[in-house]
Amino acid sequence: MRFTKMQGIGNDFVVVNGTAAPRVADLGALSKRMCDRHFGVGADGLIWMVPSDCADVRMRIFNSDGTEPEMCGNGLRCAARFARDEGMVSGDVMTVETLAGVLTVAVNGGGVTADMGAPILDPARIPVAGDSNRIELETEAGMLRFFCVSMGNPHAVTFDLYPEDDSFYRLGPALECDPAFPAKANIEFCRIRDGGVDVRVWERGDGETLACGTGACAVLTAAASQGLTSRECDVRLPGGTLRIRWDDGGHLFMTGPAEAVFTGDYPI
Repeated sequence: MRFTKMQGIGNDFVVVNGTAAPRVADLGALSKRMCDRHFGVGADGLIWMVPSDCADVRMRIFNSDGTEPEMCGNGLRCAARFARDEGMVSGDVMTVETLAGVLTVAVNGGGVTADMGAPILDPARIPVAGDSNRIELETEAGMLRFFCVSMGNPHAVTFDLYPEDDSFYRLGPALECDPAFPAKANIEFCRIRDGGVDVRVWERGDGETLACGTGACAVLTAAASQGLTSRECDVRLPGGTLRIRWDDGGHLFMTGPAEAVFTGDYPI
């Protein structure tokens, strides 16, 4: 089966044109095998590209643990570049069907800009337990305040702590599975610096990753809502920087790179 290894600021994916691939009964199991960094290709996720009945192309994404999340921002940018380069779509602007809805993406040179839609702040829709999207949780680092957002997938953003030691590897998995998050959550630890935001991400289903596009959008939403930044700024993740803009119409636009690393054949 032919695949392309792609990355967007270090968030890496195995991308497959599903129309040209053999039939696979369990894509989650395939993702676990292919994403294994010791016995497989190695990636944060598998992206399976197929035709769509409501958009130019459909993206299905599976985490390295085999689960299928609603959305992935860096994966979306990689999917769009792959679809354009593989001739699955014509032109640089396209619509992409995801579990979080149909999104518009534009490929511009080495960068890709995605209209990520409007953030969801309703606690029932994020989802988060309780009647507010702002919660406090007791942790080994003390009480932390979280601003919760859905970008089609759940995020919990805190500016109270930016762990630079091994506590990140204990706090991340504990908070991901906290009862406050009925569908689990992606956890963003942030600090404001030089008009932008530094972020470390613990991704639901993947653990530590170098970047998270939906997480960057959630961070900008949380920061701007609390007056910590403007409605457009750089969000700096370990793998690189994304430019996030929250327009007057309420939509978030994410701009960043997406590139192919190599292609290969994987035995099915």
